Amino acid sequence: MKLNQLSVFLENKPGRLSHPCQILADAGINILTLSLADTHQFGILRLIVRDWQTARDVLAKAGAVVKVTEVVAVEVADKPGGLAHILETLEQLKVNIEYMYAFTFRSQDKAVLVFRFEDPDTAITMLQGKGVSVIDGVELYNRVEKGA
Repeated sequence: MKLNQLSVFLENKPGRLSHPCQILADAGINILTLSLADTHQFGILRLIVRDWQTARDVLAKAGAVVKVTEVVAVEVADKPGGLAHILETLEQLKVNIEYMYAFTFRSQDKAVLVFRFEDPDTAITMLQGKGVSVIDGVELYNRVEKGA
């Protein structure tokens, strides 16, 4: 149920973001979703790709600093209050969210969000116990390919 996310550390200067994206493009690796966070001196490009091991290897070979982190994809009702409901559920379960971002596709009336939890295994168990749909990698990649 967990996904492997790549975090690429970048200097916060013009042109630094294009480098890892071009490395992945040259290797034929499609970025399924991403998030970029920054501080004054550096940034963190977080991304999900289908073949994360190859992506990690080609980025590292090109000199990028890459970390692999486990994240969880969760279906959320794509309507007003959908996100608030999931966040309230997580709050009730006392599950800490470190960060989150979204996929650009939707499936019927559902959006898909990526969450980084302090304890992903516990979060998955608790969310499923509350009837929340947690999506595994195979299902997620199939949805992306179909255009959801």
